[in-house]
Amino acid sequence: MALVCALTGLIAGCAGSVRVNDIPDIGDLEADRLLFERGTEAVDDGNWSRARVYFLDIRDNYPQSEYRAEARLQIADTYEGEGTPDAYVRALAEYQDFLSLYPTHPRTGYAQYKLGMVHFHQMRRAERDQTETLSAIAEFEAFIARFPADHELMSQVREQLRGARDRLGMHDYQVGVYYYGRKNYAGAMARFRELIEQDPGFSRLDGVYFYLATTLADTAQVSEAIPYFARLLDEFTESEFAEQAAARLTELEAGSLP
Repeated sequence: MALVCALTGLIAGCAGSVRVNDIPDIGDLEADRLLFERGTEAVDDGNWSRARVYFLDIRDNYPQSEYRAEARLQIADTYEGEGTPDAYVRALAEYQDFLSLYPTHPRTGYAQYKLGMVHFHQMRRAERDQTETLSAIAEFEAFIARFPADHELMSQVREQLRGARDRLGMHDYQVGVYYYGRKNYAGAMARFRELIEQDPGFSRLDGVYFYLATTLADTAQVSEAIPYFARLLDEFTESEFAEQAAARLTELEAGSLP
């Protein structure tokens, strides 16, 4: 392969078809800057493998370059951009290496955010395994714990964290509804109560209130059911469950009168 690439004027396993004459000589003045500029142009074009060749050249051949740290981040970004399972593994390793090598660098926040995003990209549907979701949550929470509230990426981190928590919450919600449908009322109540306690910001909390209240009512725990129906109507006036909750609440309150 090396011989073939040399004969055709290509480098790095022909990755991205980067020709030798596109790479500045290691002794050229400002060669690292030119490499970085060309790598950035390739990133802008979405040519991940070509961009990576330039950034790898900086990392491997210019140890004193002012662009070296950023080049390492860009290497990670090119793997994330490829979006394959193998590339995601490599991206995680590169972001983790950056955090280890440059713990005080101004871009550590970006690297930490990207760790979360690599897991976020791989989250599965709510009914499937949630390992990647849990990993995304852990990395986003690590960002919030480490960086100041006014960090430029904080709002994005919080937004993605909400999305990841919603995915995990939807998993538990669907399990609870499944248990309810199978008349496993104890299992359903446990799931719904845990979800309310652990994630009060869950986007489908109205559904949790409804099914928990319904489960409690169906098991003759009327005094506990009534407050959840009432909370649903008070907090989620436009909920798809509002009409059913109102009817059920009226029925339960009438039945509880002396």
